[in-house]
Amino acid sequence: MQGVTKPGWGDRFAAKLRGESGMSTAEYAVGTLAAVAFAGVLLKVLTSGPVQSALSSLIERALS
Repeated sequence: MQGVTKPGWGDRFAAKLRGESGMSTAEYAVGTLAAVAFAGVLLKVLTSGPVQSALSSLIERALS
């Protein structure tokens, strides 16, 4: 069996890395950035005057 070699561990490892089974670091970064931006918008909305007064009246009605 000359000319036929068994793939080494490095070749097998590289083949597994080429798979598309998970997210890459760049995709994690974009996902994290989107989550932080969404949290910022949500915080801005929840701390606005009309929303705060609506939440306060809702809590007051629930407690009375």
